[in-house]
Amino acid sequence: MSSVESKLEAMGLTLPPVPRPVAAYVPWVLHQGTVYVSGQIPTAGGELRYRGKVGAGLTLEEGYQAARLCALNALAVLKAALGDLDRVGRVVKVTGYVNSAPDFTDHPKVINGASELLAEVFGERGRHARAAVGVAALPLGAATEVELVAAVRE
Repeated sequence: MSSVESKLEAMGLTLPPVPRPVAAYVPWVLHQGTVYVSGQIPTAGGELRYRGKVGAGLTLEEGYQAARLCALNALAVLKAALGDLDRVGRVVKVTGYVNSAPDFTDHPKVINGASELLAEVFGERGRHARAAVGVAALPLGAATEVELVAAVRE
C-alpha cells in the first residue's frame, strides 16, 4: 500500500471505485507528465450524496463536506490514472464549482473542503492554485463539482 493510501486509511477514508462519467468524456487524461482529472461530483456508493444549492437548502458545512467528497473521488481517479498515489508529484490546480443561491458568496470556504483534504493527504505537495466559482446549476443537481490537475513524479 502506498504511503498516501496509508495516510488515507489512518484518516478513516477509503478510496471509492472511480465514478462513471455522466456524459461524453473520460475520467482523466494523462499527457506529458500531467494528469487532468475531470470534474467529480459528490457521489458515494453510486449515489449523489449532496444535491441542491448551498445557501438555500444546504448549509456551508454541507457544501464543505460535498467538496471534500468530490476530492476523494478525484483521488480515486488519480489512483486509476497512475496506479499509485505516491506518483503524484504535486497537485497543481483545483477548480471548484458551487451550486449556490444567488446571494451566497462563501464559495472559497466551500471548496476548502477539497483543498484541505488534498493538503492533509499530500502535505506540501497537495497545496495548489485554485478557483472557487459559484454557478446556477451543476450536473444532476449536485451541490459541488471539483476538477484538478496534478504533476506526475518521474
